[in-house]
Amino acid sequence: MAASETDFGYRRVPLADKQGLVDDVFHSVARRYDLMNDLMSGGLHRAWKEALVTAVNPPKGRAPFALLDLAGGTGDVAFRVLDRGGRGVRVTVADINAEMLAVGRERAEKAGRDVKFIDANAETLPFPDKSFDAVTIAFGIRNVPRIDVALGEIHRVLKLGGHFLCLEFSSVDVPGLDRLYDLYSFNVIPAIGRAVTGDGEAYRYLVESIRKFPKPAKFADMIRGAGLGRVSFERLTGGVVALHSGWRL
Repeated sequence: MAASETDFGYRRVPLADKQGLVDDVFHSVARRYDLMNDLMSGGLHRAWKEALVTAVNPPKGRAPFALLDLAGGTGDVAFRVLDRGGRGVRVTVADINAEMLAVGRERAEKAGRDVKFIDANAETLPFPDKSFDAVTIAFGIRNVPRIDVALGEIHRVLKLGGHFLCLEFSSVDVPGLDRLYDLYSFNVIPAIGRAVTGDGEAYRYLVESIRKFPKPAKFADMIRGAGLGRVSFERLTGGVVALHSGWRL
């Protein structure tokens, strides 16, 4: 395989083309993205994100705490962190997709939420070194063309003692459930996507991208390779998702 190629679902595409292809997927589904998360997961994504926010553990009161949420354009994780933390919590959402950011900005304005939304590429973050107490990314890292580069950027913008948390779909580790999960993923999810968003192929890509993402232990090695320490992961819901953790030491 050519070094200048990467995975886009089950296809190999030029590395330079992947970001544009991913952008096209999310442009088409942005307005129904959170609804689709509810439908696809039976609402479980809410519990998974609550586990992520619990691990972030934003401080109560007025203690200053700066969080960067990557690929979180609709604001779902950002709003949950603000709900859990005190008045000193400040959240910045960075996303490369303008449609997703537009949804988040509209929701923040309607709810009176103080969230900063930034159009940014995870591989070239526009923030100074050691800017954030925590960096999160939920179901977005597998869509980054150069994951190792993005992890390096995450390490760079974390303060010393800062915490990285990544929630991502993983590999089912319960015998029997894996076959049911495959049947559901490749047959039901694209059909739901076609009915709700009009774009079944976007959700076929998203399902395929889950299967191509590194297994939890391998991804943990990638996090270590970016310079983060105390790396760990926890499988949730039989391995459907994994919550990864690392610290800048």
